[in-house]
Amino acid sequence: MQVRADQLAQHLQRGLAPLYLLHGDEPLLAIEAADAIRAKARAEGYSERQVHTVAGAHFDWSSLLGAASALSLFAERQIIEIRIPSGKPGKEGSAALQQYCEQLPDDTVTIVSLPRLDRQQQQSAWFTALDGAGVSIRLDPVDRQALPQWIAQRLAQQGQRVATGEEGQRTLAFFADRVEGNLLAAQQEIRKLGLLHPQGELSFEHIEAAVLNVARYDVFKLGEAVLAGQVARALRMLDGLQAEGEAAVLVHWTLAEDIRALRRCKDAINNGKPLPMALRENRVWGLKEKLFERALPRLSETQIEQLVEAAQVCDGLVKGLKHPAWPADPWAGLQRLALMISSAVMPVAAGAARPRLVLAVG
Repeated sequence: MQVRADQLAQHLQRGLAPLYLLHGDEPLLAIEAADAIRAKARAEGYSERQVHTVAGAHFDWSSLLGAASALSLFAERQIIEIRIPSGKPGKEGSAALQQYCEQLPDDTVTIVSLPRLDRQQQQSAWFTALDGAGVSIRLDPVDRQALPQWIAQRLAQQGQRVATGEEGQRTLAFFADRVEGNLLAAQQEIRKLGLLHPQGELSFEHIEAAVLNVARYDVFKLGEAVLAGQVARALRMLDGLQAEGEAAVLVHWTLAEDIRALRRCKDAINNGKPLPMALRENRVWGLKEKLFERALPRLSETQIEQLVEAAQVCDGLVKGLKHPAWPADPWAGLQRLALMISSAVMPVAAGAARPRLVLAVG
């Protein structure tokens, strides 16, 4: 059975499942989910706890199976935690996990913690066995669009709120900008507000003065912001990535890969393939799929060629090759490339002319 992270508390009120599968790459939500399960288990008398961390290729899976089979000899209820940080149990581990699920020990609550898994891993026999043996909870990061609402909900849990209407939306957007990509720090900032101010309404000034800029940016989220035409956010992310010491080469690769994918999808469509097939063949999934669906009809052949040429120039910049028509600083070049992509994919108001991309040649 699959349960959303925000449904876990309600689920636990109805009782404990024998096994919980936690998978995803959001540390805060993973910590909170495991804590909630452990707290419920302890309240129901599960006083013992074992933790098995699968590190490297030499983990002794027999010790896990032995511990599970020995539990029936004792009266104590126990919590068994199986942590697989790599998300790859291996051949022996796969067989052991399937056997474990077939013979779940009595008087035991099992918590299996995994990172984010790709589609192939989620279709594996061992994951399917875990998924079918109890409750599966996927723990994804809160995206930027949903972050203001998430912050508002967390503030409400400690009796605080922002103003209604446009002022409150502005306050939450400011808060979200400062904590994007760093949910652990976001929760700390929310708790800080609970210590600094009483319950009730928080003004923009309260949050501006208290909330630190703890945003952490994911280079792969940058492409989504650029393709969505979110210029201010994309430039803020580029500044943040530079400040965090991210490699300019990796940032360029991310933007250039999107341009190459746009080129390939456009060629496929021009050759008669339906848009969904073109996206699937080029492995464009999730949010990127929706962004490509909006962007491709707006892009002309000339614009795509200009973007390809710009990506080639920028590739030289990040590798130390100067271009007379581009900034010498590679990060300034990345900003220009990001702006060119956003300009090309942004919708144009009725009656307005689409801005022309210009790649000056020295």
